[in-house]
Amino acid sequence: MLIHSKMKLAEVIHLNYHLLQIISRFGINLGFGDKSIEHVCRDYFIDVDFFLEILNSYHNKDYFPQKHLQGFSVGLIVEYLRKSHEYYLHTKIPEIEQLLQRLSDSYPEETRETYQLIDKFFTGYKLELSDHIQREEHKVYPYVFSVENAYLARNPTVEIVSSIHNYSMDDFEEEHDNVEDKLYDLKNILIKYLPLPADPRLCQAVLFELFRLETDLNDHARIEDKVLVPKVKYMEKWILEHFNA
Repeated sequence: MLIHSKMKLAEVIHLNYHLLQIISRFGINLGFGDKSIEHVCRDYFIDVDFFLEILNSYHNKDYFPQKHLQGFSVGLIVEYLRKSHEYYLHTKIPEIEQLLQRLSDSYPEETRETYQLIDKFFTGYKLELSDHIQREEHKVYPYVFSVENAYLARNPTVEIVSSIHNYSMDDFEEEHDNVEDKLYDLKNILIKYLPLPADPRLCQAVLFELFRLETDLNDHARIEDKVLVPKVKYMEKWILEHFNA
């Protein structure tokens, strides 16, 4: 079932509550009554077509309109990716840290050594994720905007050509580390080796949030790898072919 513009946004949340966190990244607050998606997007000045494509991509894993998404501006795509970054760093990671602290507090002192390893592992992961995001925010996104500006101006300059030669999306793909791998390792430690906590539900809650984060990161990476990268590569190719033409 595809989500469409005439559906009530409240119905969408009942259909798939996981989409609530995606909706919030567009700045939409609860309290929209029985308004349709089209109506809510108009209220918030959101591109309804882009909003629908993102919702459907997260709602249905078999639905991924790669070519259609590539038709949207770099600005729309990057704005959504940045909102996802904010969610990871300022909402989801702190939530998991709080759960891990509660899990730690549930262990007696003499059995906390294993947990301390988990805490160290997660701290390292958090730093790796932060570095990954900062690299994209401060290096990759400014670069893709400069490429799009040059492409839309239809007048390639020496500066943008030099920039492409110095750092292109091929380079980005080579250095694009998979931040989901360490989450898998952490989940395995919790599932296989963590001593039984006083409250097993805490461990289950941590695992549930780690699985949710991993899924979200995979969807985020899919938008980067299948939409943003090929879109910018196409513009890079056009610029190089038309420089001094």
